[in-house]
Amino acid sequence: MPKLIRFVLPTLVLTMLLLLLLLMPSPQVTAHPALAPLALRHRPQAPAEIGEFVAFCPFSHRAMDDPIVFPGMPGHSHNHDFFANVSTAATTTLESLVANGSTCDPAVDRSAYWIPTLYDASDQIITVEQATFYYSVDIANPSSLQPYPPGLKMIAGQANATSVPKPAYFKWSCLGAANSSTTDFVVCPPGSKLELLLDFPDCWNGQDLDSADHKSHMAYSVNQACPASHPVAVPALQFKLRYATRGEAGMRLATGAAYTAHGDFFNAWDAAALNNRLNCLRQLIKCGPEGFAGSTSTFIYLPAVQK
Repeated sequence: MPKLIRFVLPTLVLTMLLLLLLLMPSPQVTAHPALAPLALRHRPQAPAEIGEFVAFCPFSHRAMDDPIVFPGMPGHSHNHDFFANVSTAATTTLESLVANGSTCDPAVDRSAYWIPTLYDASDQIITVEQATFYYSVDIANPSSLQPYPPGLKMIAGQANATSVPKPAYFKWSCLGAANSSTTDFVVCPPGSKLELLLDFPDCWNGQDLDSADHKSHMAYSVNQACPASHPVAVPALQFKLRYATRGEAGMRLATGAAYTAHGDFFNAWDAAALNNRLNCLRQLIKCGPEGFAGSTSTFIYLPAVQK
């Protein structure tokens, strides 16, 4: 009998330990907030996988220039905050962008990104403390996605809006909080930060790098398909700007009300680097700024702290 007890007891203990391990919840891995899924675009039938790549491009400079709306006319625009290419000015061309440096990670993104400057109630500039530029896919057939042509120009939002645009391709929101609005600024809870999301069109007419109104050559996909007038699917670009404030009453953009939020993009990606990253979108893989490595990775990218 003692021998039987010595055999049975350890077996029972081991069985109970195994049962406890099976019943324990699996650990959850949380990605860095900068690589969180995009929040503004509506994907009613989107697949569970997310195809995405990203560029982290700190603030470069500020000027009353706009090389898309007022090319060759320095000082004719409202104030803009510029990101990525360090040379962006009223006289900017594709050639000048390619010839100059960038604040981006990856450095192969020499594109120009800009938004209207934000001011507080005392007319003091509120700076952008983090700028992230996401590229994703919103069409049902990701394999058909094409790269931006060199020199493509795009605008999202309406700088001259006199009322809330419908649909609104922008959203004011709060880091780590549910507060958000597509009509006005929001004041975020303590410990949070004000953010602006801007969605750009993802369908191109296949012919023009720009148009008279700077918008007609582009269109937004509908029900995960590009319209016949704009048959070429390109990456869906989203700006995500985080401000050095949680928001306050009396804020304004250089263009006025919160609903005049808009952004501009002038493509100067290195062609080979952009083609590499299209693999992330075509294969529905979530990539960091390092681009496509040839296989799905569990690596979570943490951007370097800007000194």
